[in-house]
Amino acid sequence: MMDFFNSVIAFFQTGGIFMYPILVVFALGTAVAIERYIRLVYERSTNRATWEKVQPVLNAGDFDRARNLVKDDNTGVGRLLAMGLERQGAVRRREDIEIAMEESIMESIPQLEKRTPYVALGSNIATLLGLLGTIMGLIEAFTAVANANPAEKADLLSASISVAMNTTAFGLMVGIALLVVHALLNSLTGQIVDSLEMVSVKALNIMSSGTRRRSDAAKDEKSAAESKSTKPVNRDVQQTQQAQQKASKTEAATEEKSKAESA
Repeated sequence: MMDFFNSVIAFFQTGGIFMYPILVVFALGTAVAIERYIRLVYERSTNRATWEKVQPVLNAGDFDRARNLVKDDNTGVGRLLAMGLERQGAVRRREDIEIAMEESIMESIPQLEKRTPYVALGSNIATLLGLLGTIMGLIEAFTAVANANPAEKADLLSASISVAMNTTAFGLMVGIALLVVHALLNSLTGQIVDSLEMVSVKALNIMSSGTRRRSDAAKDEKSAAESKSTKPVNRDVQQTQQAQQKASKTEAATEEKSKAESA
């Protein structure tokens, strides 16, 4: 183990001055990657917890209670549902609710991707610094060889090239590591965005079906009330018809009686 650490230290010391900026880029890239990873994992877990809490309430059709649950929720799912439920209570049109939820997702994506491109930028900078360090090392090597003893030129040149290559190797190691981390962060961000879209579709379908059920129930109540209000009118008409029939019978009987008396 000690031999390994000694080899690493010797590799770094013989690389030249460009090893230090590459190390700084590696440290900054690692710090950003750790911060982003913790933030994204926290966002994913809180989104999942919020959806598991609100979904049963939405399925029960209690939109007022769901609205209160997400009113002060600052998670991505909470903000998404808050905007959708606000439109659901105001306009109740599926298109307006869908647009509001898409707007919330568009606002959440920049927060999820924040600072992640710096990891890819660090990868590129580390690789380029490694190449620059190698070129500068080769220039110094060839300059030193030009003034060296002809018998020592080959050994001196090979040793100088070997040392100059250390910066390229270190830059590539840092660049590849940061590139892999950047791909993992992008994958995690994509999973969160996909989960937000899934929640948006599910919540939209639940709201639409709930609104449709309420509308159908209101129509049924209205038609039942109208049928009740028309029944007395029909009864009055029936009574009026019966009275008219009775009056006509009485009139006919009176005429027959008068004819009999005159005869």
